[in-house]
Amino acid sequence: MIHERIRLAVAATVLTLMQPSFAMVGGGGTPSPAAAGAVVTIVGSHGNSCTGTLIARDVVLTAAHCIAPGTTTKIVDYKSQPPRLLDIRRTAVHPRFEMQSLLAHRATADVALLQLASPLPAQPAALGGALMPITVGMRLTVVGMGVAVAGDGRSGGVARAASLAVTGRPGTLQIRLVDPSTNNTRAGLGACTGDSGAPAFLDSGGGAVIAGVVSWSTGPNNASGCGGLTGVTPLALYRDWILKTARGWGAGI
Repeated sequence: MIHERIRLAVAATVLTLMQPSFAMVGGGGTPSPAAAGAVVTIVGSHGNSCTGTLIARDVVLTAAHCIAPGTTTKIVDYKSQPPRLLDIRRTAVHPRFEMQSLLAHRATADVALLQLASPLPAQPAALGGALMPITVGMRLTVVGMGVAVAGDGRSGGVARAASLAVTGRPGTLQIRLVDPSTNNTRAGLGACTGDSGAPAFLDSGGGAVIAGVVSWSTGPNNASGCGGLTGVTPLALYRDWILKTARGWGAGI
């Protein structure tokens, strides 16, 4: 029964593999091949769907709120035809994550790791440094597997990218991103359903590195929905925990 619920969660996105897809909700561009290859879809037996990033061939970084207690979690391998479900060996949620804080729109350690039962033949993405400065106006590229049209589950399941600008007061606890062409006043680019846990990449000069993971989104003018703000949990405070946990699982990062 659990596997059937996961299969149904995947089925809503499979149809999009035959359709052209260009970006996250709102339109935009395709991610680089390296970023697209490292990004995966995470599905749960309660029907939830999130995005994750390979940081080792068998370790996926995502958001803590994507790992619900009592839920069986799988990775969807869209590179096989038909898509198949990959088993998870174990998961780890950051010990300082608080769901109540997230629901109250307060910053929390919304970071988690999953270890695959078998490694994937893909190039993992690199983590950014602990002291990476994030400033207003800086561009981050979010790459997610969520829906391209809010409310349309069939439009998910394909890697899409959005280049978003840092706004507000960025810090080590939270980063807010916005489509600079709309500035949160009308619908624009942004994360949406299924993009939770997606990587926010920063070009460090030596290549793109993960600066944070997507935690939430809003509609224009901070209403409910998508296409307004994209909230990112930066990795600055949690990088050591990520590396220690992954290395404790035998990952060579």
